[in-house]
Amino acid sequence: MVDVVCFGDLLIDFVPTATGTGLADAPAFVKAPGGAAANVAVGLARLDVKSGFMGKVGDDPFGHFLAHTLEAEGVDVGPLRFEPAARTALAFVSLRADGEREFLFYRHPSADMLFTPAEVDAGAIESARGFHFDSISLAATQPRQTVLHAVDLAAAAGKLISYDVNLRLPLWPDAATARDGLRSGLARAQIVKLSDDELEFLTGSREPEAVRSLWHAGLRVVTLSRGSLGSTWFTSTASRDVPTFKVEAVDTTGAGDGFMAGLLAGLLAEIGRA
Repeated sequence: MVDVVCFGDLLIDFVPTATGTGLADAPAFVKAPGGAAANVAVGLARLDVKSGFMGKVGDDPFGHFLAHTLEAEGVDVGPLRFEPAARTALAFVSLRADGEREFLFYRHPSADMLFTPAEVDAGAIESARGFHFDSISLAATQPRQTVLHAVDLAAAAGKLISYDVNLRLPLWPDAATARDGLRSGLARAQIVKLSDDELEFLTGSREPEAVRSLWHAGLRVVTLSRGSLGSTWFTSTASRDVPTFKVEAVDTTGAGDGFMAGLLAGLLAEIGRA
């Protein structure tokens, strides 16, 4: 039994050996385990919250490397599936000199895009306290059908459902489709995290109060991350700004996933004390 099942992508990130360069100019790359939902699962495990990962990788050396990496971090990989007909997803990620990240995904299709609803471990969802997902699984038809099936199972079982908006525009056919897809995930969630960039993409405004235009009856908490300005949380009746620590940003890759893990761990602890 785990506290939170995290559904989503598990892939190999290829990261340039030199920072401050675009992908085309990178001299070489090193492999690293990645995937937003997998990062959240590892973050939860490191915070002593029992987590499991639900997704699909190729039945190949990269897929087994990723499974072993999660296991070594204490994440339950029982709900993970292996696909012999497709390869593990790959992503090339660089941090440019202007501080912006550049992504190039290899998913034509990757194993995660062949994860079917029939392969979902309903028992893992039933036995957990919460279910977490993000918009990456909503970008293509097959994982979208599967994650929404899993969310419906979690909702029917009365589980806490959390969602990270986590926009990766290169994965979507166009901006309008992405906007609709992001909103479809948000409509099913009780706990939501999004950044001010994502808020602007969805509403046209970076002002925190624009969150209210996304509100629906099922929401319990929305947290807006705002970079150096900290974050702002919202409930149906209140909101509050939370300052951040002053740090020198070196690489923001995975920062939102770490934030999401901390948010979930804190909320689960509060619910447990209630």
